[in-house]
Amino acid sequence: MFDIVNKRKWFFLFSGLIMVPGIVFLLLGGLKLGIDFTGGTIWEMQFNAPVESLAVRAVLEENDYEGASVQLAEGNTVLIRGRELKEGSDEKERLATALRSRYGDFTELQIQTVGPTVGTSISQRAFLAVALTSIGILLYLAYAFRNAPHPFRYGVCAVAAMLHDVVVVVGVFAILGYFFGVEVDALFVTALLTIIGFSVHDTIVVFDRIRENASRRGAPEFSETVNYSLVQTLVRSLNTSLTVVFTLLALYLFGGETIKNFILALLIGIISGTYSSIFNASLLLVVWERGDFGRLFGRFRRGRTATSAA
Repeated sequence: MFDIVNKRKWFFLFSGLIMVPGIVFLLLGGLKLGIDFTGGTIWEMQFNAPVESLAVRAVLEENDYEGASVQLAEGNTVLIRGRELKEGSDEKERLATALRSRYGDFTELQIQTVGPTVGTSISQRAFLAVALTSIGILLYLAYAFRNAPHPFRYGVCAVAAMLHDVVVVVGVFAILGYFFGVEVDALFVTALLTIIGFSVHDTIVVFDRIRENASRRGAPEFSETVNYSLVQTLVRSLNTSLTVVFTLLALYLFGGETIKNFILALLIGIISGTYSSIFNASLLLVVWERGDFGRLFGRFRRGRTATSAA
């Protein structure tokens, strides 16, 4: 039998190593919010001739439309993100005329404008959605495992693993935003909520097996019960996750350009959720049961007392 429980420190260390770089770049302002959060305009057009992003940005700046980001896609498609640009306005017509005079005719595919008030509302609702989801999961699991010893612990550990997955995904996009200018939009929030659901679903399956094995009292130690339950559910969790990962990979490689960041967030979250359900959530139960948290805080308090006395 695999000895997963006794290697829990290594699994926690690995989780920390994954999260810390993302948190650092998040604090450095790496997470780039799209117009869904900040307000602005997305203007997508397809030129008849090849164009370059730097040259398009130069034309925009020459016509007093500064600070816009320009992204090229397949088929001479250009995606411009910038400050609010109203449909039918003189500014939009001036920019369209300047682009046509420089690069020839183009077909406007879409223009989408979000006001700053709407962007602020979306940001607040995104945080509220994650917070309410966490509280709901905590209360539901505490009720669902009410017949098990310490049912509240199951909810706390599931939420901790869920937040681990959220931090990993947000951290990766903070790194991508810092180095490559990748922005997050409303679809990113949808991806986070989907990841939360998948992570908790996988965690509940593992927790339910732990509860079943604990009720049979087949092992003298709770840690042995958890280890046995993890080994039983390991293959099932991996198989379920791999089917989702293969589907998402196909969508990422062959899907449309507009959903690639959404699919990438799901890919990272599903992999992280599978890891946290097996190697974080259940092992946190063991740490709590063994009183490791209390001993850790006790050492911390003794260290502070010794430092103060010195």
